[in-house]
Amino acid sequence: MSATDLIEQMRPMATEEKRAFVERVWEEYGAELGWVDPDLTPEQITELDRRLADFEKNPHDGIPWEQVKAEMKQRFGW
Repeated sequence: MSATDLIEQMRPMATEEKRAFVERVWEEYGAELGWVDPDLTPEQITELDRRLADFEKNPHDGIPWEQVKAEMKQRFGW
């Protein structure tokens, strides 16, 4: 199956499904493909890696994304 075929199959998906798919591709293949934000410094990448490792060790210590979005919307009107 080609990338074009995958894109065509995604067209009827709901936006949330598309987002989840893209995130899964990023997680699965991003490191292998060297996908790193070119504007991040090595120190920032190290810090993000540290935070990810901490999250993976303690997944219930964080705040759910939906809660963060709701708080940002309430605080900033986003």
